[in-house]
Amino acid sequence: MRKIPVEFIKDGDILAKDLFTSSGVVLMSEGTKLKKEYIARLLELEIDQVYLKDTGENSREQSGNVIEEEVKEQCGALVRSTIQKYAYASNDELQEIVKVADDMITDILSDPQIMYNVSCVREKSNALYLHSINVAAISTLIALRAKFPKKKVRDITIGALLHDIGFTTVTVDTTNLSLETCDEKTRKEVMHHVVFGYTDVETKDWVSKTVKDIILHHHERLDGSGYPFHQKAGHIKPEVRIVSLCDQFDSMIYGNLTKRYKVRDAMEYIMSQAGVQFDFKFVQLFMESVAAYPIGITVVTNEGDTAVVVRQNYKFPTRPVIRLLKNKDGVDYGENEERDLTKYLTLFIADSIEY
Repeated sequence: MRKIPVEFIKDGDILAKDLFTSSGVVLMSEGTKLKKEYIARLLELEIDQVYLKDTGENSREQSGNVIEEEVKEQCGALVRSTIQKYAYASNDELQEIVKVADDMITDILSDPQIMYNVSCVREKSNALYLHSINVAAISTLIALRAKFPKKKVRDITIGALLHDIGFTTVTVDTTNLSLETCDEKTRKEVMHHVVFGYTDVETKDWVSKTVKDIILHHHERLDGSGYPFHQKAGHIKPEVRIVSLCDQFDSMIYGNLTKRYKVRDAMEYIMSQAGVQFDFKFVQLFMESVAAYPIGITVVTNEGDTAVVVRQNYKFPTRPVIRLLKNKDGVDYGENEERDLTKYLTLFIADSIEY
């Protein structure tokens, strides 16, 4: 495997690593034979370098190394991307949070046991893998904003990365599955993933007690309505409370075992459950930390324009900077038609297009 500039790619070269967009969607898969039109598209997207396979690169050891490096790179990139997309903070604070989270993920994935389990989740389901990374990123953001000690933040990050490892044992296909509409037998097996996951790590010395608690209890709720033990507030650790909140949020916006919600609607649900299902203090931090209209989201203004959110305005959560795409008649705007909604006071976001 070698890393080379895109302009030096030859027709027929083989991609050695998946290429992802900034939102975590696979742009090109490992093994893709690159054609001239693909190379042109990469240059249009301002992708400077890619990993290519060397001739005869097929040995098991090389394959394992490629996968490990791929997982490390993907995790780091996705954590950075998720925090930058959702975080609502001043520029200086955001840069510091991203750096700390990036360093922590790099350090965590140097543990072969953690790497192995994250790779198992990835192999089971790419959607589950992306969900775990999203939850880890947002949980880390909240933990840092809560000023937890570094060791606790680390445990929260690891617990979030591994919170759904029990799904590697679940036999039912969870693709497009909703717990609200599936049969009772399926629901019971899916809900049992927390026990499967805990059983898998229960005797492992490399897993801290806090991480084990997160794996087992991340579906418990303060009012006792969760599972598997219907525990109430006094028995649910703060670290678990953070991950359970972030797990619920990400599950709602991506339709993981539930119907899919828009970001703003998911946030309103989380807020409505402050002090009921979720810890009031962490909900407050969550609402102060996560943007109502994340960067990259498509929105519709009160004037009927379609636009994309390009930047946040700190302390003005519902008035970001948007780039206009089309007017109400479907006519394209120019490339740099931006509107800072803190300056255009009669212009506001009426809806979002997230599906």
